[in-house]
Amino acid sequence: MALVLGSLLLLGLCGNSFSGGQPSSTDAPKAWNYELPATNYETQDSHTAGPIGILFELVHIFLYVVQPRDFPEDTLRKVIQKARESKIDYDKPENLILGLKIVYYEAGIILCSVLGLLFIILMPLVGYFFCMCRCCNKCGGEMHQRQKENGPFLRKCFAISLLVICIIISIGIFCGFVANHQVRTRIKRSRKLADSNFKDLRTLLNETPEQIKYILAQYNTTKDKAFSDLNSINSVLGGGILDRLRPNIIPVLDEIKSMATAIKETKEALENMNSTLKSLHQQSTQLSSSLTSVKTSLRASLNDPLCSVRPSSETCNSIRLSLSQLNSNPELRQLPPVDAELDKVNNVLRTDLDGLVQQGYQSLNDVPDRVQSQTKTVVAGIKRVLNSIGSDIDNVTQRLPIQDILSEFSVYVNNTESCIHRNLPTLEEYDSYWWLGGLVICSLLTLIVIFYYLGLLCGVCGYDRHATPTTRGCVSNMGGVFLMVGVGLSFLFCWILMIIVVLTFVFGANVEKLICEPYTTKELFRVLDTPYLLNEDWEYYLSGKLFNKSKMKLTFEQVYSDCKKNRGTYGTLHLQNSFNISECLNINEHTTSISSELESLKVNLNIFLLGAAGRKNLQDFAACGIDRMNYDTYLAQTGKSPAGVNLLSFAYDLEAKANSLPPGNLRNSLKRDAQTIKTIHQQRVLPIEQSLSTLYQSVKILQRTGNGLLERVNRILASLDFAQNFITNNISSVIIEETKKYGKTIIGYFEHYLQWIEFSISEKVASCKPVATALDTAVDVFLCSYIIDPLNLFWFGIGKATVFLLPALIFAVKLAKYYRRMDSEDVYDDPSQH
Repeated sequence: MALVLGSLLLLGLCGNSFSGGQPSSTDAPKAWNYELPATNYETQDSHTAGPIGILFELVHIFLYVVQPRDFPEDTLRKVIQKARESKIDYDKPENLILGLKIVYYEAGIILCSVLGLLFIILMPLVGYFFCMCRCCNKCGGEMHQRQKENGPFLRKCFAISLLVICIIISIGIFCGFVANHQVRTRIKRSRKLADSNFKDLRTLLNETPEQIKYILAQYNTTKDKAFSDLNSINSVLGGGILDRLRPNIIPVLDEIKSMATAIKETKEALENMNSTLKSLHQQSTQLSSSLTSVKTSLRASLNDPLCSVRPSSETCNSIRLSLSQLNSNPELRQLPPVDAELDKVNNVLRTDLDGLVQQGYQSLNDVPDRVQSQTKTVVAGIKRVLNSIGSDIDNVTQRLPIQDILSEFSVYVNNTESCIHRNLPTLEEYDSYWWLGGLVICSLLTLIVIFYYLGLLCGVCGYDRHATPTTRGCVSNMGGVFLMVGVGLSFLFCWILMIIVVLTFVFGANVEKLICEPYTTKELFRVLDTPYLLNEDWEYYLSGKLFNKSKMKLTFEQVYSDCKKNRGTYGTLHLQNSFNISECLNINEHTTSISSELESLKVNLNIFLLGAAGRKNLQDFAACGIDRMNYDTYLAQTGKSPAGVNLLSFAYDLEAKANSLPPGNLRNSLKRDAQTIKTIHQQRVLPIEQSLSTLYQSVKILQRTGNGLLERVNRILASLDFAQNFITNNISSVIIEETKKYGKTIIGYFEHYLQWIEFSISEKVASCKPVATALDTAVDVFLCSYIIDPLNLFWFGIGKATVFLLPALIFAVKLAKYYRRMDSEDVYDDPSQH
């Protein structure tokens, strides 16, 4: 593993090989309760060129026009295979075909290079002959200008054309200056960029042991959760069993409790009714006796002689006729007693039905405590197993060759960093030479174009259209001289500039098309992953180098892609071929012992449901007969008056009649009897009415209690039988199911934890993203963005400026004739007409 990580780092920093491939699945199995601490890296994943990127894109477009063909994967594979041969026979047809393919692919670059070589060869020759020719007063060297009718027009066209060309050249020079500055600026960033990458690699080295410690620490979290459930087995397992039993038992106990309450209410109602009946019998007798006495007294009073004399006789006769109403209600003394029913209810209550119900509730509520007391031994055994699992996991993580791998990789990182820091000053020194050379080249072009600009400026500003060629002013003449100086410098240096342009073009274009672009599209990785390419004995080079198993498919593209996705090194490099973490963390092996302990868990529960005595009580209560009592008899009497007449009204009427009699003994006697009747109403009738109201309430209670009593009791007994059958037949299966559920919960903690360990080690621990970033930094950023892009922009700008020197010098030579002072000129009779 250290070798692979070191190799990847070397690839990243030196750009000698590449990695990538099909992405591997890194999806976690289910959602986890744990998450490795995030690791923050300093180096950015991508590089942006900024506003200058537009210029780089122009160069890329130009290169696409020059070289539009796709990356030659097959051709490159054959070239690499041929490079391994000690001797190459170029006369073989396949080698000739390979050469033709290379030429075909490089046709655009070759054509541009040939044109550049022609420029390099011809420009000095043309300049030499042009110079010799002008020295011989040829090729415009003669200081004589012939007058032409279209001369002003040609002068303007030449001036405008030269100005446009100079602007184009200036743009090219600007690109050259920008590219030259970019190379110097970006090379200075290389040290910081390298330090950033090495910092990220050291972060990887330092964070990996911390990640291992974090994984081990999470076992304590898992174990604490499991221990918490084990310590709370009364509420977890016992509560689960209790929740399963409640729906089948609690409703029955609630109904029995309601019936027990009804029995107590019935007893109270019967007792009240019994005492009320006795009281009514006694009160009715007393009322009858009192009314008899008052009637006797009234009859005696009515024997008074005054009652025989009219009109008093009429009043006396009226009173005598009303005496028959002074009778008590005899039916009150004939109401049947309820002693028999009360005795039966009392017999029912000799057994404490309410206590039996409470005993049933208590036996159900004691389930969690009984579960805890009966599982102490099993819980202790499971805890021992969980502690042993922690030791096994610790042993597995110690067997991972993490420390050795990190130590080797750390040494390699240190050596590579020392090498880079040792060579960076040399690179910066070469960069300074390149920058100085680029500055000289750009300055030469700038000097040439400045002479052209000065020539145009002086020529245009100093030109006098009324002056003849021999009488032109100094400013105009100086403009022509500047133009010719620019022409001379162009011939002197443009072929040298083209040499530099051709060399940088061939190098930069090929690196861009053969390295930078295919690296971005991963086509280059597919070439390196070609079977038997890098080693004729290995099908897959990387797996052969790592595990000596070249048949195992491990590609550079897959490794690079996984590292870009921040996948762990273990899963990226398929290290299960050397150390299989799945086998070491076999979940079944660790959970079997827990399952066996849980299978030995036995819970015996005795749920009390009323019993035979309670059932007999309910049956006896149903047979006590309160539902068959003649309640209408009692209710009919409660609506009647205790006496045959309203005594209070009778007394007032008697008193009124007495007042109509003459004063005397009769009148006084009748008033005394009226008062006696009022007293009887107060002392006898009102208590009887109160007792009748009490009797009414008791009867209503008995009616409510006895309504459907037999059906209710039968329903309760049926529910009781169902609940008892459920307890007898299903409680063992309930206990087993809840025990399995409980065990599954305990085991589930560790299944998830062990799966998370496997997932984390495979996908997260020692994520190799810094290595992929280092590779991107070396190839995509340093080589392509820091060197090749500015280099290509340099030859693009300088090449454009150099090429346009050719038309510029032509127009400059043509235009100089119109600005320089001539030695002779054509003479006409009327020069003003011309």
